[in-house]
Amino acid sequence: MEKIFVTYKIPEIGLKLLSKFNVEVNEEDRTLSKKEIIERAQDATALVTLLSDNIDAEIINALPRLKIIANYAVGFNNIDIEAAKAKGVIVTNTPDILTDASADLAMALLLATARRIVEADKFVRKGLFEGWKPELFLGIELNGKTLGIIGLGRIGKAVAKRAQAFGMKVIYHNRRPLTSEEEKNLDVEYRSLEQLLKESDFISLHVPLTSETYHLLSRSKLKLMKPSAVLINTSRGAVVDEEALIEFLQQGKIAAAGLDVYENEPEVPYALKELDNVVLLPHIGSATVETRNNMAVLVAKNVLAVLEGKKPLTPVY
Repeated sequence: MEKIFVTYKIPEIGLKLLSKFNVEVNEEDRTLSKKEIIERAQDATALVTLLSDNIDAEIINALPRLKIIANYAVGFNNIDIEAAKAKGVIVTNTPDILTDASADLAMALLLATARRIVEADKFVRKGLFEGWKPELFLGIELNGKTLGIIGLGRIGKAVAKRAQAFGMKVIYHNRRPLTSEEEKNLDVEYRSLEQLLKESDFISLHVPLTSETYHLLSRSKLKLMKPSAVLINTSRGAVVDEEALIEFLQQGKIAAAGLDVYENEPEVPYALKELDNVVLLPHIGSATVETRNNMAVLVAKNVLAVLEGKKPLTPVY
């Protein structure tokens, strides 16, 4: 019987779909080491992984029966795609179904930073609230402000629609600009990256992590932002030079940030934790019951398709 090894427990709805096979699940609440994955998946034909699993060439080449790596995520920068190709191993991900959950969270961070929600919550819990005051926790209104979206894919477009409902002007930067008709339909305007950074009151990142996007917002690019601007990152931590971002936030060169991702996850720099003008979340962009269940089902369907000799639903190459 074909064996499927799951590196970390995913929702039961997905595991049930795979029940006709021999499914072994890591039930421990931790990321397995490379050695543990190799040992436990040695005879597996399918490997279900998380973004936190570094599936490199050593692991791929050490699993002789492996046919598919099904990543429980949209991103797949945790997998050595070239090594998988060379070995003839199919790699799949879970695109499309995370769009609304991720867009909702980006807007939640935008609102939380603009209205200083976390700061105000801590203030009340500490017993410091003495009544209404004219200048207590003054925030920023969204209406009439400019949101710059870097990466206008599915999630970026969903964020644009949500922002426009708050009366925001939306500009965007993409590797490939949309057609004029698409821009008109979405009510967005294209800008170069540099111009977007200079013009935006809020900036939201929605790009994958690649060699091209690593430190896309470098120190020199972050310098272009308004001192009153807010940065929202729900994409990948390494898209931003985290060290420079911390420095600019500390010095007031950037007003605030809302972060769901970090450059060296799960490590979150202590300096970020000390800042009141930053909202920090534990990578929960897709963390809704509906989305996580749908992800589990898609992972399972990809595995089933490959093990039954069919084409996977969402291959990454």
